Amino acid sequence: MRKIIHIDMDCFYAAIEQRDFPELRGKPIAVGGSSRRGVLCTASYEAREYGCRSAMPVFKAMELCPQLIIVPTRFDVYQSVSAQIRAIFGRFANEIEPLSLDEAYLDVSHWSTSGSSIASEIRRQIYEETGLTASAGVAPNKLLAKIASDLNKPNGQFVIQPEEVEGFMRDLPVSKLWGVGKRMQEKLERQGIRTCSDMQKLNKIQMAKRFARWGLELYEQCRGIDHRAVTSHRSRKSISKETTFSEDINQVEVLLRVLRDLLVEVRESYEERYLDRKIKSVVVKLKFADFTRTTVERAAVEIDEDLARELLAEGFERGCGKSVRLLGAGVRLADEEGEEQLEIF
Repeated sequence: MRKIIHIDMDCFYAAIEQRDFPELRGKPIAVGGSSRRGVLCTASYEAREYGCRSAMPVFKAMELCPQLIIVPTRFDVYQSVSAQIRAIFGRFANEIEPLSLDEAYLDVSHWSTSGSSIASEIRRQIYEETGLTASAGVAPNKLLAKIASDLNKPNGQFVIQPEEVEGFMRDLPVSKLWGVGKRMQEKLERQGIRTCSDMQKLNKIQMAKRFARWGLELYEQCRGIDHRAVTSHRSRKSISKETTFSEDINQVEVLLRVLRDLLVEVRESYEERYLDRKIKSVVVKLKFADFTRTTVERAAVEIDEDLARELLAEGFERGCGKSVRLLGAGVRLADEEGEEQLEIF
C-alpha cells in the first residue's frame, strides 16, 4: 500500500513577505499587481477574510478590502526558499513531484514509520529552518493526498487511511475532484450530482455517455481511485507570455504590435531552453474589458507570426467590439513519452 504525502505551503509568497517584514504581520496583504489593472499572485489569510484571492484584479481586491497592502513580487527570494524546502523533502523521499514552488507530492512508501509522523516531521523542519508553516495531506494516492492537504489549513494536516477511503468519499463534494471547475460543478448540479455518492450511482457506461472520456476518469475519482505514481520528472507543457494593458485597447493594430513583442519573448524562451521539443500548436488569448476571455489555438510546428495574427483577429472578432484588457501568446509543446498535455495559460 502506498503512502503519499502532499505538502502545501500556507500562503507561500505572502507568508515570506510577512516573515521578512514584521510590520506586515497580521495585516491584509497581497503579492503582485503593480497597478490597479494588475492581478494578485496570492493574498494573506487576513486578506482572504475579505474575499481577496489569487488571480483577482487589484482594483476588485481593493474594493473588497480598502486597507489591502500590495507588495511587489520577489521571485528570486521565493525560489530560494523553495529550494530550501525541496532540500528538506529530499531527506525523506527519493520520489518527489513538485507541482509549483510551494507544493509537492512525496512517496514515502519505503518508510515503516507512519505517513502522519513523517508529514509532521517534515512540517516541523520546514518551520524551524524557514520560519514558514505548511499543511499536509497523507493518503494512499495522490488524488486523496491533495484533497486532504486542504482540509486542515493553515499549519495542519489530515490523514486518510486506506480503510477510510470509502466513507471519506461518500459525502465529499464533487467540486473537490481534480478538474471539476466552477462550470463543471454547475453542470453536475443541474443533473443532481453534488457529492461523490451522487456520482457513484452512475455506472461506467452512463458516465461515458454523459461526460465522454472525462466521465471514465470521474468514475474512478469519485471512488477515491488514483493509480498515478509520484514522478520526479515533469516536462514543460507550454511556453506563454502575456501582458495586461494600463488602458483597454480597442484597435487591432495596437494589439498586433504587442503580439509581435510577445512572440519575440516566447521565441527567446523556446530557443534558450526547449529546442529539443517539438511545437504542437500556437495559442493566442484575449481577456476583454468585461473580464470574459477567449483562447484561439491552431496546430503548428513553429512559432508562426502570420498564424498568430490570424488567431488574434479571430479572437478579437469574438469580442463583438469589446475592448481588450489582456493579451497573451504562446505555444503548446508536443508530448514527451506519451504525457497528456495540460491547458495553456
